[in-house]
Amino acid sequence: MPVENSRLSGFFRHSVSERREIVAQMANLSNEQIEALEACGALSEEAADRMIENVIGTMSLPVGIATNFVIDGKHYLIPFCLEESSVVAAASNMAKRCLKNGGFHTNSDEPMMIAQLQVLDCSDWREAEKSVQNASQELIDLCNSLPSTMIRLGGGCKRIETRLLDSISGPMLIVHIIVDCRDAMGANAVNTMAELIAPRLEDITKGRVQLRILSNLAAHRLARVRAVFTPEEISEDGTYENGVQVIQGILEAQHFAMADPFRAATHNKGVMNAISSVGVACGQDWRAIEAGCHAWAAYSNDSYGSMTSWERNDEGNLVGVIETPMAVGIVGGASKVHPVAQANLAILGVESAQELAGIIAASGLAQNLGALRALSTKGIQAGHMKLHARNMAVSAGAIGEEIEIVAARLQQEKGPKTQTLVGELLKSLREE
Repeated sequence: MPVENSRLSGFFRHSVSERREIVAQMANLSNEQIEALEACGALSEEAADRMIENVIGTMSLPVGIATNFVIDGKHYLIPFCLEESSVVAAASNMAKRCLKNGGFHTNSDEPMMIAQLQVLDCSDWREAEKSVQNASQELIDLCNSLPSTMIRLGGGCKRIETRLLDSISGPMLIVHIIVDCRDAMGANAVNTMAELIAPRLEDITKGRVQLRILSNLAAHRLARVRAVFTPEEISEDGTYENGVQVIQGILEAQHFAMADPFRAATHNKGVMNAISSVGVACGQDWRAIEAGCHAWAAYSNDSYGSMTSWERNDEGNLVGVIETPMAVGIVGGASKVHPVAQANLAILGVESAQELAGIIAASGLAQNLGALRALSTKGIQAGHMKLHARNMAVSAGAIGEEIEIVAARLQQEKGPKTQTLVGELLKSLREE
């Protein structure tokens, strides 16, 4: 179950072990889950060797907790796994700023995935398509003849769709099987069904089935999230007047992303800073998630554009919306193999793939707003460099107490904060 309260004042001031203990108590983690988080490399060589080929070791990334998230009336502590500073802080900050209107509100589709079968070499394409449509129930039944827990729980193939395409290779009949994957991501299930029906599809169409593979453009599996921010909440000083100015700047930045793919790519990277990070933390196929999100940003806009929408409503509030494919699961895959992924899912307390989809999308909307607000006010570097200063000190060779001293001196410097400057500050410190 989700935590009772995600508002952890001063959470960042605690040590790593203290933060871990607080989250463990709030999420009622088991000893094994706590030990997995403590290990900082919890994936054993044996487990890693079963996951991919030619394993030589493992690589750790930080796991941080985004606080303040209220989603559909529930509090969540959201685990992020990434190497980039300021992302967790920005998402937590923005989540705290939409509480007056109830936080984030989600509306996610049923977990429907698409598998595509590419039919070639038909003598009569229209007749082949008609034959598939007439045999759709037979194909659905064949898909659902597989022994599967997913099917026993009410999932399985629900319908068949067809499309005729022209291509460089000539005409193609594309058959989509639409599968309810329940709480699984669904890749293995839909691919197995596609392989199963391919021979029968060749009989029906008198053609040749070539590719049979899922689509990561999960257009029937969208997660939608909406949040409302008052001018006072979004302002820099708590005033309505400043909030109006900040909202105007955010809208101007949003309109830039809607009009220009060069800006949209960076705009959407900010969205994915959160979406991918939560996906990694929870053992999801984050490459599939990224592919679906970016493809939808082009498909739904007729050209590549913003993954998010920001508008000002009649009350003068800032309204943010994200609608994007979100193929995630809480059964199977790395979510059940990687011990830290299991611990992170326990921290979230999710009970369904749809719930996880809404949480991940909400994190993306919050992170996007954090970037837009920073860009339209002080600029992205102000907050980012404040958190990045320690990394720059370490990169320059600082050790021990030198790290904090150099980072503090860097923040006091006016003008560009470059790696060269950090090196000079370290050299000066050592000469004192």
